[in-house]
Amino acid sequence: MKTTFVILIFLLTGTTINAQTANPNYDEALAKKLGADDYGLKKYVLAILKTGENTTATSEETSAAFRGHMENINRLVDEGKLIVAGPLGKNDKTYRGIFILDVPTVEEAGELVQTDPAVKARLLDVELFPWYGSAALSEYLPASDKIWKIQP
Repeated sequence: MKTTFVILIFLLTGTTINAQTANPNYDEALAKKLGADDYGLKKYVLAILKTGENTTATSEETSAAFRGHMENINRLVDEGKLIVAGPLGKNDKTYRGIFILDVPTVEEAGELVQTDPAVKARLLDVELFPWYGSAALSEYLPASDKIWKIQP
């Protein structure tokens, strides 16, 4: 009975050890720089931008707010706080775009999105969600700056 128990423990332990395989490409320094956990992931906040409550803004006010919106996006990218930003296609939920913010908490993300002139003017509203994704997400930014011909 004791031998069977020891063999069973050995088999279960061996199966567990074999189920986790080390990555031969693992770069400890890069993982540390990017804030990656053992799975290569980290916490972010996903912001879904949707049409806001302000329906009475003039075209001049709307243009100014969205110019400021784009400037704010660039500022947040420069500060390393915004990793992904982009519009969504037409949908029945009035969702307009997304941000992935490189901050660990929804509270911190809430403070950042309140710096957006279109959000302040209530032309956009924001829903925030904790999101767990690849810590290497920010690594695409340098390449993305080299592939656009005309700035949006």
